Amino acid sequence: MFCDRCGTPALPNQAACAKCGRQFYVAPAYAYPAANRVASHHRLLGIFWIAISALNLLGGLILLIVGNLFVAHLHDFGAPPQFPVSAMHALVVVIAFVSIGKAAFGAAAGVGLLKFEPWARIMTIVLAILSLLSFPFGTALGIYSMWVLLPSESEREYEAASRLASVA
Repeated sequence: MFCDRCGTPALPNQAACAKCGRQFYVAPAYAYPAANRVASHHRLLGIFWIAISALNLLGGLILLIVGNLFVAHLHDFGAPPQFPVSAMHALVVVIAFVSIGKAAFGAAAGVGLLKFEPWARIMTIVLAILSLLSFPFGTALGIYSMWVLLPSESEREYEAASRLASVA
């Protein structure tokens, strides 16, 4: 550090210049309160859950349409007679309904997170564990959800925010 009037070197904790007597201004250090993990990430997490649920819903609806229009009529398209068309059709329809159900629960969790509903944290953690198998987006969202919501301080922060949201 140097004096801005005469250029004399000065120590960092020196209050005035030794040569010219100019007073050094020391700016006060301001500390901002650290934002908690839930407060800074809950909105983004809720939006991500709604977005991935929309993609799951779209995939489930497309699978349902393809299953009913194409798979159910595989014999008409030249599939061998011994091919189990009815079992294949049932499997595709079940997978489509599982995807649609997953979308419904994910959207409910996302909306619940945005509103700080008390049940949304646990529901999101359960869905996050299940979504780890859906590589790559489900895995990323599951890891992010657990990083935000699983620590014990996150539980306290979420419960406090939930109480505040219910009062307001």
